[in-house]
Amino acid sequence: MMDFIMVPLIIGIITLGIYKLFELFVRKKERLFILEKIGDKFDASMIENKFSFPSKVFKNFSFGALKAGCLLVGVGLGLLVGFIICINTMNGYYIGSENYEVKEIAGIVYGASVLIFGGLGLIIAFILEMKYSKNKQPEE
Repeated sequence: MMDFIMVPLIIGIITLGIYKLFELFVRKKERLFILEKIGDKFDASMIENKFSFPSKVFKNFSFGALKAGCLLVGVGLGLLVGFIICINTMNGYYIGSENYEVKEIAGIVYGASVLIFGGLGLIIAFILEMKYSKNKQPEE
């Protein structure tokens, strides 16, 4: 039933894993290079009384978790809405009909619902991010 989304999803996950693995090795080499450059100029007294994080670390707040959460909620709602549409509109869907047209239409309904609600989730995350950014600007 959901074969149309499984193949691209699996290929995407494998590609992301390979990309992150290469990124890990590249960042490690970059960090080692930076440590070699700084190594001669570094002195232990430079970090003596600096155990707290500077305020700039928290100014660059990332909304990655909000975006991922809204996207996943949107995908879940899309699957639920697609299921409800299929149950209420297609004869023989619930009893496991082997009709090819019913399966194709169900696939289209599921795919469209997931994409629509996933996109709405990302739009909501964007709107929330903009509201947060507007609220934080006067304080800076």
